[in-house]
Amino acid sequence: MTLYARFAAHLDAALDTLVAAGDLPAGLNRAPVTVEPPRDASHGDLATNAAMVLAKPAGTNPRALAEKIAVELRKLDEVEDVSIAGPGFINMKLSDDSWRAELSAIRDAGADYGRATIGRGITVNVEYVSANPTGPMHMGHCRGAVVGDALAALLEFAGHKVIREYYVNDAGGQVDVLARSVHLRYRQEIEGFGAAKLEYLQAQLPGGFYPGEYLIPVASALAEEFGDRYILAPESEWLVLFRKAAVAAMLEMIRADLALLGIHHDLFSSEAELQAEGKPEAAEAELRARGLIYDGVLEAPKGQEPEDWEPVVLPLFRSTQFGDDQDRPIKKSNGQWTYFGADLAYHYQKAQSADALIDIWGADHAGTVKRITAAVQALTGGKTRFDVKLVQMVRLLRAGEPVKMSKRSGNFVTLADVVREVGKDVVRFTMLTRKADAQMDFDFAKVVEASKDNPVFYVQYAHARIASLHRRAAEANIVCDGVDLSQLDTEDLALVKLAAQFPRIVETAATAREPHRIAFYLYDLAASLHAQWNVGNDRVDRRFLIADNPAITCARLFLADAIGQIIRNGLGIMGVVAVEEMN
Repeated sequence: MTLYARFAAHLDAALDTLVAAGDLPAGLNRAPVTVEPPRDASHGDLATNAAMVLAKPAGTNPRALAEKIAVELRKLDEVEDVSIAGPGFINMKLSDDSWRAELSAIRDAGADYGRATIGRGITVNVEYVSANPTGPMHMGHCRGAVVGDALAALLEFAGHKVIREYYVNDAGGQVDVLARSVHLRYRQEIEGFGAAKLEYLQAQLPGGFYPGEYLIPVASALAEEFGDRYILAPESEWLVLFRKAAVAAMLEMIRADLALLGIHHDLFSSEAELQAEGKPEAAEAELRARGLIYDGVLEAPKGQEPEDWEPVVLPLFRSTQFGDDQDRPIKKSNGQWTYFGADLAYHYQKAQSADALIDIWGADHAGTVKRITAAVQALTGGKTRFDVKLVQMVRLLRAGEPVKMSKRSGNFVTLADVVREVGKDVVRFTMLTRKADAQMDFDFAKVVEASKDNPVFYVQYAHARIASLHRRAAEANIVCDGVDLSQLDTEDLALVKLAAQFPRIVETAATAREPHRIAFYLYDLAASLHAQWNVGNDRVDRRFLIADNPAITCARLFLADAIGQIIRNGLGIMGVVAVEEMN
């Protein structure tokens, strides 16, 4: 049991004692009670709001209740002092031995330190990336991919069972454009015409054209298999075949691109298969049976003259019953499913095998959140938690100038290009250095800069420094057969106080669905390690390695190893390797 969990149990026992003594009513909701670091470190090591949140339902004064709780907490051997601040906040100062015990707990738990059980028995479906299968991954997809993958790992670390899912949008008009683009490249392979005719013919294609050279291998494979069979054939004969081949090839490319980032999904779900299996019809039938879909007419679009608008009866979902600002059509006037209708069925399918759903979307999809939230609530009777994490685009800079990323033009920076240039770990860590919904610049120079201002370097350097200690200790012939942690003083133990927060950071980050909190925490932990290391540059007695004092050296090596373990655990959640050396 970690320190914060242990003191939550101590506090619970203290409240039980007050209940038994008649000083506190039984049955109070203790869920809002917290044990956490005080905002001001000078107030102590731990703080609790117990008296503040329980006083009102208990019908008593917060400060009076705080005094009674403090009496019980002062009985603990681990507590040196208890004080009451303001109207009833309780602050505790812990003994150095309690921090030494936590240091041992970190080393004993190793890779499991910080693992939580808050997700035990809960299956979460995390759907992320889900880029249209029309080409290689580019940097516009990168941030959502990393956020989703790190969130999935964070939830697993917190005890959840996680399903990593990629939704393949292979039923819309964009894949028909892809198929036609491949067919044109196929004709070019067979007929051998040049760039001028290619440019002329692509201008004739309905819906635009994907001109990227990544389509040439697909076209070549089709040309080798079918020869000139489909050169002059009508579109109806080859569109489905070429679409299927193109989507399969693009998904293979996408999987390879994601693998460069260390991302692997458990499940790829096809929108086309979803519709072919009649899932949208099943969802519609379910909602109609419950009176949540009706046939009606939408209001005229705002700003449109009545004579320019023709009312059409459409099947509408009563999303206004669930907080949306208007009811939503699930089909178009031509009978095809709307994007919402298809998404509704897809989420209905996901909810069959998960207790909670999380979608990672680009910020440009913000307008869809209310309607899908309403749909999930309706389809699951409110039993399935649904969260959408909106991810802002990344502005990619090179030499201070924005880099264009247009897939249609064929002139874009691929994710693979960036990973090969700066490395997987740099890309992943950088994508988690801001809240997902905050704007971000990715500057090629800054992300590889060896400075405190670059979080990637700063955290990796902290781990490399710790790893170097063992090499230097071996060179100094220092052997640590046993470790006396009493050698560590209050200044040393300041690092442990921050390290001990890792389990609660994991829990709060998992609860909030915010993996960037791990990156923020690791930066603070690294900063503390560097600060303590730098003190040793000026004071020999504060160095981690003191050649003529093996006892203190072994104790500080033990401390450094524990910090290194937490850095590895945190980086593991982020999908980043903890390096042993920095070049």
